[in-house]
Amino acid sequence: MKILQNLWQVGGGDLTAAEDAAIYLIRFEQQAVLIDGGGGNAHDRLVENISAVLPDGVRITYLFLTHCHFDHAGGAAALRDRYGCQIVTHQLDAVYLEAGDNQVTAASWYGSKMAPLIIDHKIEGQKRRFKVGNSEIFAYHCPGHSPGSLVYLVRLDNRKVLFGQDVHGPLDSSLLSDRKDYVNSLKFMMTLEADILCEGHFGVFDGKEKIERFIRSYITS
Repeated sequence: MKILQNLWQVGGGDLTAAEDAAIYLIRFEQQAVLIDGGGGNAHDRLVENISAVLPDGVRITYLFLTHCHFDHAGGAAALRDRYGCQIVTHQLDAVYLEAGDNQVTAASWYGSKMAPLIIDHKIEGQKRRFKVGNSEIFAYHCPGHSPGSLVYLVRLDNRKVLFGQDVHGPLDSSLLSDRKDYVNSLKFMMTLEADILCEGHFGVFDGKEKIERFIRSYITS
């Protein structure tokens, strides 16, 4: 599903498997990145979707994980094996991925297991900038849904695009969720003033007012 000239949703729901969160692909000239990797059960279909929009010779350099949950990270290892991309997430979530923790990663929610996953880049602190081609992606630590939840911000076609999985939560003690952190993170997301929000389970929101209304609904709920 094409969103902008160099931005597509290539996984999630009907595109791959019902248990997959949204998977987004961004192209920067001869490089590309993925935002999240789904659960991994529809890997071949995901590869087909990527191949349908990504020309030969364009290399996927990074897989940016928004957080450690199975529906976002379960397919990460297979994607690294296929494309040679480096996996990025926050250090506070990396510990549960590398340990193969089935509870905190929510793998048990899906009747599955999270195999230990080595993380190539562990983000520390609140903000990190990544250079990709002639562009850059900013990662911001937005805890609450999980301890190491991240959002990613990039400028495409002169519009600010925010990858904010999962704005909607949910919050659960087994996931080490924190309500206060979650609300503070939602408030921070609104300060980024994105033009487009690509969410993990509720699709794409185009326009600042729609984005603010969607985010604010979870602050007050």
